[in-house]
Amino acid sequence: MKGNSTLFAVFCLAAITVAYQAPAGQAPKPKVSAELRSVWDGVYSGEQAKRGGTLYYSTCSSCHGVDLNGNNDDDTPALAGKDFQKAWNGRTVNALFEKIRRTMPRDNPAHLESAQYADIVAYILSANQFPAAKAELPPDAELLKQIRIEAAKAALAK
Repeated sequence: MKGNSTLFAVFCLAAITVAYQAPAGQAPKPKVSAELRSVWDGVYSGEQAKRGGTLYYSTCSSCHGVDLNGNNDDDTPALAGKDFQKAWNGRTVNALFEKIRRTMPRDNPAHLESAQYADIVAYILSANQFPAAKAELPPDAELLKQIRIEAAKAALAK
């Protein structure tokens, strides 16, 4: 009897595993970790930031400035420096991504592809001196919700 129970449990586990795999022809979604990360961990690639810079200059710089300092005359916020870091400290990269995706550019919101908005966010992170990594910042809300914007690098736990 014990052998039948073990066999049944293995069969059920296999069935569950097959049921939760991606459909044929589709890549499985990245696994979502419950662990929060920081922009200081390197969450975008240098190449992605370069693409984002090109997009930024063509779609964002007329309002936010070439230097990302914003414009106080019309309340256009800075996207780099102390003002940006103060405004976004403690928030998630997803909050920044969604704000930009839904409202920018001001004259034609949400007209870029999600990957292009992720590239622009990567450029903004780069302009704020957050380190690059090898992997690109994904345009995936669940993953972006796990990345915190921190004005200062947290001290290493000992």
